[in-house]
Amino acid sequence: MLGFPAFTGHDEPGRQGHSDAATRASVASALHAAADIEADEITVSISGSYIILEGFVRRRGDVERAIEIAEGVVGRGYVRARLLRR
Repeated sequence: MLGFPAFTGHDEPGRQGHSDAATRASVASALHAAADIEADEITVSISGSYIILEGFVRRRGDVERAIEIAEGVVGRGYVRARLLRR
C-alpha cells in the first residue's frame, strides 16, 4: 500500500461515508503518488457508489494498475475504468 489507508468501518459501501471531494482527492493522490504509473491524464469522478477513472495511460498494464491503486483506497469492486492506452 502507498500510505493511503482504505476507508473502512463506515456504512456506505465503496466510499464508506466519506464526502465525494475527500474520496476523489484520496484516489487522485494515490494515483499520483504511485511511481509505476503516469497519472497526469487520469481524471477521477464519482457516480453513485463508484469511482470512475477516465482518460489516458501510456503503457500496457497501466489500466489494471490504476484500478488496483483506486481499489486500495475505496475497496475492491467499487472502481470503473474508462481509460484508453495511447
